[in-house]
Amino acid sequence: MTDIEDPGSTADAEPSAQAESSTQAESSTQAESGRSADVFSRLALEMHEAEGIEETVQAVVDFALQALNCDYAGVALRTSGGGLEIPAVTAPVVAEIYEFQTAGGDGPLVLCMAERATVLVPDTVLDARWLDWAKRVLELGVRSVLDVPLWTSSGPVGVLGLYSKRPDAFGADEIAVAYILARHAAVAMATARREQHLQVAVDARKLVGQAMGILMERYNLTGDQAFQVLRRYSQDTNTKLREVAQQLIDSRRLPSGQ
Repeated sequence: MTDIEDPGSTADAEPSAQAESSTQAESSTQAESGRSADVFSRLALEMHEAEGIEETVQAVVDFALQALNCDYAGVALRTSGGGLEIPAVTAPVVAEIYEFQTAGGDGPLVLCMAERATVLVPDTVLDARWLDWAKRVLELGVRSVLDVPLWTSSGPVGVLGLYSKRPDAFGADEIAVAYILARHAAVAMATARREQHLQVAVDARKLVGQAMGILMERYNLTGDQAFQVLRRYSQDTNTKLREVAQQLIDSRRLPSGQ
């Protein structure tokens, strides 16, 4: 006699297999999320421990190479005068791409900074928005570009640039990770800059205090009189007060004629 398979056994097996597959997929997603969270936690720690803006920016571009599907990465930061500086790149190629745009050439960096918008170039061969830029970038072997704005509530900080030798290298997942990275990076850089400015201010006060002490001892001046001497020289020569103080400390005298 031929055994007849119970129809219910097949019906029960299929949902069971589907449930197992769904559970495996969910576990895989959770594991991936856990790894991503761990990676970003390590990045946040590295940026927090960085000693200055240069170290902070370098940590960002190094992390970008690890976490995103790119061959090169770089950061361009807005200066106090409204221009751009390039504190960190992972290859000279990135510096050339940035410099082409900062020298007056149009490109995604300019748009990203001006409109605080993420700009994706899937393929430099096909993109027709910035022909001169695309030609130059293609000559450097770059096919895909993703520029992500760095900004805080205080305003724009700069741009994180990601570059790949392959076309269509940046999909929705890469863009999402880049956005999160940019938010972390912008806050860290703004904090590093603020601490740097505070340190400069503290150093300046120390220099001015030391210079005042020299004047007070040499010319029997009060503290207010010594400060007025430094300030008048600063105004007359259009020199920063900090620099005036440094000159006096180094030479032990104000320049002749003062």
